[in-house]
Amino acid sequence: MSFSSMMIQLVGGFERSVLIFALTLLFSLPLGLVVAFCRMSKFKPLSSLTKIIISILRGTPLMLQLFAWFYGPFYIFNIKLTTSYRLVAIIIGFSVNYAAYFAEIYRSGIESIPVGQYEAANVLGYSKSQTFSRIIFPQMVKRVIPPVTNEVITLVKDTSLAFAIAYTEMFTIAKQIAAANASVVPLFAAGVFYFVFNFVVAKVMELFEKKLSYYR
Repeated sequence: MSFSSMMIQLVGGFERSVLIFALTLLFSLPLGLVVAFCRMSKFKPLSSLTKIIISILRGTPLMLQLFAWFYGPFYIFNIKLTTSYRLVAIIIGFSVNYAAYFAEIYRSGIESIPVGQYEAANVLGYSKSQTFSRIIFPQMVKRVIPPVTNEVITLVKDTSLAFAIAYTEMFTIAKQIAAANASVVPLFAAGVFYFVFNFVVAKVMELFEKKLSYYR
């Protein structure tokens, strides 16, 4: 296989990897905030159940969770699996898994805000929703950017786990080409793609962090 043909195939796989990355962030970032609220709820059954779910999601391999989301509907409800559901299962698996990590990051950011700020907002007549949206949330976002960046960078590499349920993203294609041509060049090329993607993501997150440096 020529180098140009190999790159065309890798670019096609890269587009699928980017799709997984983008959709996962789109769903997991807001979902993580919802999970964080449940985790911090004063209603003990809800907070305890959320804590257990987070523990399971963080304590088991993402690959195993992908298997569960993809094959679960068939074995539990006898629902016939379709090709289109493959991507859906991947997005659900990735989003739910990363939401658990983001939830703990958000929780630590929220709990790091001094209690005095809540009391001051209450004295000024702010409601709980106003206190969070106008005072707590902006500070929380600034504080959680570094750990969120680490998780986002990890997500770039984790997209390769989609091969577990036979979704042909970039790394899967690189392995297929490498096996067919008895060459490691496709694997190195895929590594370059991941490195450049990670570099761009890190730079974007760094710019976002600098933009939020309105207080120190």
